[in-house]
Amino acid sequence: MDVSSPTSAAQGAAAARSSGVLPARAYLDAHPETRAIDLLITDMNGIVRGKRIGPDELDKVLTEGFRLVGSVFALDVHGDNVDAAGMAMDTGDRDQKVIPVDGLMMPVPWAPQPTAQMLMTMVDERTDAPFFADPRQVLTSVVARFADLGLTPVVACELEFYLIDQARDAQGAPQPPISPITGIREWSTQVLSMMDLDVYGRVLDGTKVACMAQGLPVTSALSEYAPGQFEINLNHVADPVAAGDHGVLFKRALRGVARAEGLDATFMAKPYRDFSGSGLHIHASLLDGAGRNVFDGGDGSEIVPSEIMRHAIGGVLASLPEAMAILAPNANSYRRFRTGAYAPCTGTWGIENRTVALRVPGGEAKATRIENRVAGADANPYLVLAALLAGMHHGIVNRIDPGPPLEGNAHTLPTARLPRRWAEALDAFDQGSILKHYFGAAYHRVYGACRRGEMERFEGEISPLDHAWYLPVI
Repeated sequence: MDVSSPTSAAQGAAAARSSGVLPARAYLDAHPETRAIDLLITDMNGIVRGKRIGPDELDKVLTEGFRLVGSVFALDVHGDNVDAAGMAMDTGDRDQKVIPVDGLMMPVPWAPQPTAQMLMTMVDERTDAPFFADPRQVLTSVVARFADLGLTPVVACELEFYLIDQARDAQGAPQPPISPITGIREWSTQVLSMMDLDVYGRVLDGTKVACMAQGLPVTSALSEYAPGQFEINLNHVADPVAAGDHGVLFKRALRGVARAEGLDATFMAKPYRDFSGSGLHIHASLLDGAGRNVFDGGDGSEIVPSEIMRHAIGGVLASLPEAMAILAPNANSYRRFRTGAYAPCTGTWGIENRTVALRVPGGEAKATRIENRVAGADANPYLVLAALLAGMHHGIVNRIDPGPPLEGNAHTLPTARLPRRWAEALDAFDQGSILKHYFGAAYHRVYGACRRGEMERFEGEISPLDHAWYLPVI
């Protein structure tokens, strides 16, 4: 990640147009075969929702938008309303207005019929102001605060995921894929295996082709620390909201391509008990008005965190306990945090240390940056970016000292432990003040209510493990 030459919003738009992404009407002129257009909006869970229209309905959407219930942003993972959030029955479940983000349309290469898609966002149907509960708008409001500091955040997402068999085992659990080369189910951990990249090249290469067609800045792919686990990186951009878009669209593209190739892809944080979890690592730096990376505090020969970088790190560490409910949003998320695993369990930072929450990677000094390693791949990219940037801004304006960088294994520390249970994380979120300040009290309340409602529903279920453990003996 060379933050000395980030992709600007203008460069990104130019790249999009050269990739097959065009203004909507121009896209349809160039692709008259298009039969359907998917209008996409992302809920609190990071799940893409919306509606599908025909090309004949496009003009109305471009000029007027369309109406959708505001409670779409107060759903649990099943798509059910969480009444405690107060956005459904309490409001009459009223509609709001959904409008195109930028009017750009992109192809959906994996679709069975010629299909295009557009990103949408919600605004208040009475005032046209950004709708408070749209995660994309939450991120937009946090990013705007950096303009007052004369700084521009540069961010990139790294997403880990599993390719899995479309068939589940006898208990309904996922299974590693059967190798299309050997016909044997994958079972071994071959980290950084080039052979695995070859074996699953149709999905990985197909995803890259689809992402490039959609103007997404995909870069490298690598085999991760479990059978069927991979990581594909997205290049850094000087537009965190665009980076959130990239994360959401990448997930949709990967899952679509995998299904077309006879596999499933999952961003579940911990699909297997005995294999590694999947993370969403965020890299972030800040540029000043002259385009200089203000995190570089040295003479250019080595990584030396600047004072402003130390303050940013201090702010993120201060916000991490309450941010855990964002970074680890569901019950399965917390199964990823185990002592000795690469998912960090302490609120610590260090230079070239993968056991800490905030790693300062090595490399060129001009690319000095923070890598937040806490979030799971199941988290909403918009909200993860918003939480990270809120912490950075909080630390900078309050000049928070993070203390010295940690050397050695952070898992052995008896202090600075992050919440490792869902209820504990939700308590920290509810009691916290940093994210409430940046996200707004209304959204903070809605998010906490939705997550707690889902937790209570999850804990009320009787699982097969209950029967296996207790039925025979009690």
